[in-house]
Amino acid sequence: MRLQRLLCVAVGCGLIGSTMSVAQEKGNWRAANSAAKSITGDIAFSSEKLAINFASFWFAEIRTLTPAEVGSVFDAGNGSAGSGELYRVSIPGDKRFLHKNTLCGGEDVQWIAAYVSGHELQLALFSGGKPPVFTPEGMANAADLCGTFAYVK
Repeated sequence: MRLQRLLCVAVGCGLIGSTMSVAQEKGNWRAANSAAKSITGDIAFSSEKLAINFASFWFAEIRTLTPAEVGSVFDAGNGSAGSGELYRVSIPGDKRFLHKNTLCGGEDVQWIAAYVSGHELQLALFSGGKPPVFTPEGMANAADLCGTFAYVK
């Protein structure tokens, strides 16, 4: 009985932890940098979808990024002031957004790294079947990095 209770608590904590990270990104975000203003415009996160320019895309939360990983891809200092997540997504390479722009040339966007700190959100979009390598060397050689976008609430 005690083992069963501990298992239920562990599963419950895991579920709460997985929904808390999406909750930070959840909501409407205004485009804040030139890339976001010219390509995506404002975006919105729900618990299961990302909406860009009135098109919605399902995503799956893969894992939390460490502060060092966040720092390798975003201008986040040491990453300690916020939290980062890696998401799996499928946004077709031929999908057009603002000003007929695509997110990653002709490549499908398959990964999104998100960093939230206060009222600021940064996204890095990646193509490629394998998850990005979040190290300074990995980001310096990341041929599959499509772009970084900044948003505010």
